[in-house]
Amino acid sequence: MTDDVKKTFARAGSGGRAGSDAGAASASPVPRAAGGTGAPPAPAALAAKVRTLAPSMTRSMQRVAEAVAGDPAGCAALTVTGLAELTGTSEATVVRTARLLGYPGYRDLRLALAGLAAQQQSGRAPAITTDIAVDDPIADVVAKLAYDEQQTLADTAAGLDTVQLGAAVAALAAAGRTDVYGIGASGLVAQDLTQKLLRIGLIAHAPSDPHLAVTNAVQLRAGDVALAITHSGSTGDVIEPLRVAFERGATTVAITGRPDSPVTQYADHVLTTSTARESELRPAAMSSRTSQLLVVDCLFVGVAQRTYESAAPALAASYEALAHRHGHRGRP
Repeated sequence: MTDDVKKTFARAGSGGRAGSDAGAASASPVPRAAGGTGAPPAPAALAAKVRTLAPSMTRSMQRVAEAVAGDPAGCAALTVTGLAELTGTSEATVVRTARLLGYPGYRDLRLALAGLAAQQQSGRAPAITTDIAVDDPIADVVAKLAYDEQQTLADTAAGLDTVQLGAAVAALAAAGRTDVYGIGASGLVAQDLTQKLLRIGLIAHAPSDPHLAVTNAVQLRAGDVALAITHSGSTGDVIEPLRVAFERGATTVAITGRPDSPVTQYADHVLTTSTARESELRPAAMSSRTSQLLVVDCLFVGVAQRTYESAAPALAASYEALAHRHGHRGRP
């Protein structure tokens, strides 16, 4: 085992598998914004939460969310009644929006808004418009895409529930077998995860055919893992095999941009991704793929940490086996 391989991993982090009633509790889809961690999001995560959850909110809740994200300093100075009047909603809507964003109540949201306003006033760069025009110079395209990619990654990291992530890592590390489901761009991410898991000696499959995905899912049992990747959370070809795996007793994980979407009904653990604003030349599949790859990388590194004693030699062996294809020996 080389020193380079050893440096690939850090010491294993903590995390545990959710209780057996986790999947049953999700049978009626509800927003999982707070993530079950018991701690409200940091102020810096507020804007990311709004961007991630806004599509699944009612229109009245969207008005509240857009107001607090657009003017945190102004909204921090308002009472719950004042914010309701400003947005043309009700006090109950304001409170529900605060809770959906991960805060126990409106008071906690106001504190986060005050903190976010202070951060912005300290000189943090404001958001910029990054719509790509047909006649944009290629240098501008590069700059805009780079900014959007960075923002998408930052938003996903800020909103990622590390308790759910740790539980998913623990399940994958102990799994007898892992099936990963994804279609289109999400299918490419599914292939990426399975290739990573295979290189550290784990059994993983990413069937590209929807019928094969279902027939594979039928064979899963308790101790196995099924992981679904779908930005919309409503892709039938992904939901069906996850449902089958869930009913067979496998531990199920969903990576989705919609925490209250249908796929979460059959997920023991939900990992939420963020995306940049969709435009004509930047479809949702581009930014969703970026955020999904970040989550997949977090899962892989977490699993490699937990299985280091077997993962490191397996990874070293795979490097060595492929070295001659890169024109040299040793790690590519």
